[in-house]
Amino acid sequence: MMKLLGLLLLQTLRIAVPYLFAASGGVLAERAGIVSLTLEGFMLSGAFCATLGSFYFGNPWMGVLLGLAGGALFGALHAVATIRFKADQIVSAVAINLMVVGLTRFFLRMAFDSSSNSPRVAGFGGEGSAGVMATFGNPLVWVGILVMPVLAWVIARTRFGLRVRAVGEKPEAATTLGVSVSRIRYGAVIASGALASLGGVYLALDQHQFTDQMTAGRGFIALAAVIFGRWTPVRAGVACLLFAFAAALQIQVQGAGVLPSQFVSMIPYVLTLVALAGVVGRAVPPAALGRAEG
Repeated sequence: MMKLLGLLLLQTLRIAVPYLFAASGGVLAERAGIVSLTLEGFMLSGAFCATLGSFYFGNPWMGVLLGLAGGALFGALHAVATIRFKADQIVSAVAINLMVVGLTRFFLRMAFDSSSNSPRVAGFGGEGSAGVMATFGNPLVWVGILVMPVLAWVIARTRFGLRVRAVGEKPEAATTLGVSVSRIRYGAVIASGALASLGGVYLALDQHQFTDQMTAGRGFIALAAVIFGRWTPVRAGVACLLFAFAAALQIQVQGAGVLPSQFVSMIPYVLTLVALAGVVGRAVPPAALGRAEG
């Protein structure tokens, strides 16, 4: 029983890591007033760039660097569209998500002559391994564990974090105090892209390859975690762990074969609905979320 519980907790952590990275990016951008429907695209771009870096340099750390650059690049694109040109933030996000899907397919064929997956690349652990050493031997797991506490400290204690909160709640007041709303939002959205991309980087290097649309909607689940967590890092992190636990429970119950597979597949979604309906209550987003300013 204890062995099964330990396996369940370990699997929960591994599943939660991409959610934690993506949700941290979502919290940062949305606290600055920019809608984060782009998390899926940020993750997918990070996964592809990480695969390129690891494949061509033979070093997973180069994959991490290129993955961060890819996410930051698309974060900058979203920032320019919504802040400089004041495009509708939801339309811009949808366009970026679709663009990333198309670009990754195009460059996947260009780089690896395949429309479905890349060759095996170097990662931080053994492919498909799930033991304690394999999990905690991956440095991205440790970064994922720490990302929400660090973000909470940044938002609550640093000058940049205070300004992010100010431009997300009362941009007019921030402007009167001499704060550049545009500059703070640019920084928050680009950092959001880089943070969220680490979720895709983790997936690609953990699986040792890139596969078409491998993020499979995890960016949207991370955004749900942001809302569930009421736009605070620690609560969003708890939401990520809850969603990951539901997915891990589904895998374990499905493997045991004690319940019909259709019923088991419903577990994560039912838990999500129960959590959102019963725990969140009246979630109040940042007051200036979605508003073009500056």
